[in-house]
Amino acid sequence: MLIAENIVRRFDSLEVLKGVSLEIGDSEIVSIVGSSGAGKTTLLQILGTLDRQDGGKVLINGIDTAALGQNELAKFRNTQLGFIFQFHQLLPEFTAIENAVLPALIKGESMAQAKTRAKELFDVLHISHRLEHKPSELSGGEQQRVAVARALMNRPAIVFADEPSGNLDSKNSGELHDLFFELREKFRQSFVIVTHNESLANMADRKLTMNDGRLI
Repeated sequence: MLIAENIVRRFDSLEVLKGVSLEIGDSEIVSIVGSSGAGKTTLLQILGTLDRQDGGKVLINGIDTAALGQNELAKFRNTQLGFIFQFHQLLPEFTAIENAVLPALIKGESMAQAKTRAKELFDVLHISHRLEHKPSELSGGEQQRVAVARALMNRPAIVFADEPSGNLDSKNSGELHDLFFELREKFRQSFVIVTHNESLANMADRKLTMNDGRLI
């Protein structure tokens, strides 16, 4: 599924990632933990093709992501990868369903096709009654579920989540954590989750710990 080999990332003279290697299997949930500044988010961004490494290689389903041009990479990211962020990143002027369908519209699907898929996901995520509400009208937990629907819209092979429950209360955090495992069973995606939440980290199939730019 995903193979990272000897990933190095530098910012000026600061080496943030110091030769990180890992593999993620099909339908596997992997958590990455470590103190602030350990390099977790930088690694996640490189694995998810949102940033480029200075050394090493990232292969996703056998494709060397560094070999893709900008347009090819954007298309690959849109069709193969999903992203969930701590602060949802929903567009405030759009309704929940309009936010969720954006990846499908970018892919080239019709609005009708996209809305059909979104409604299926909203049913699974138990927010079908919130289709036409704007983000300001949703709770934090509901906003994050809309973000999850958006991430799953194009049936990605792998979903990257950066502190997905970091902005939620304990009840909504617990529900979101359980949801990842329900989604894995239903849709068979892999999840790579950067988190400070020990409960979520310990639920994963594997927990990887980063320290000073290395996996330990």
